[in-house]
Amino acid sequence: MKRCFWVDEKSEIYVKYHDEEWGVPKYDDRELFELLILESFQAGLAWITVLKKREAFREAFDGFDINKVAAYDADKIQELLSNDKIIRSRGKISAAINNAKIFIEIQKEFGSFSNYIWGFTDNKVIKRKGADLAVSTPLSDKISKDLKKRGMKYVGTVIIYSYLQAIGVVDDHDKECFRY
Repeated sequence: MKRCFWVDEKSEIYVKYHDEEWGVPKYDDRELFELLILESFQAGLAWITVLKKREAFREAFDGFDINKVAAYDADKIQELLSNDKIIRSRGKISAAINNAKIFIEIQKEFGSFSNYIWGFTDNKVIKRKGADLAVSTPLSDKISKDLKKRGMKYVGTVIIYSYLQAIGVVDDHDKECFRY
């Protein structure tokens, strides 16, 4: 079975992520929040690093319950910083808490975060046929700019482009890939 060029065929977790999750449209706000936070923790690291720690992140971040994360205090931050099963970055942990609060504000404004994020494409998947390898696009630039304006952190255009791929707003499977 042919997969996208970036998939390490020897990594079961990477193959499973590619085959079952990457590029599949997602509309559930809890799942959208989880992937937004994981993408922000990936900044400067390989995605496989985050995937290997995903279950530990789920446990440490209360199943990515948006309201719980938004209410984290100094004690919880210390607990997260001492958890060697996750990526321990004070900046990224603080950003996750900050971003949860803004995520909730976006939910209030748009009815759901899903309505907000999918509204940028009129609820359509962008299928980039034969596109050059991109790390950002005008769409990721626009969303990144809006999220930053709202006060989110670790939401640069490259992170947002990866996020859009992960949640299926953008379908970038290779033409030769069985998921194309």
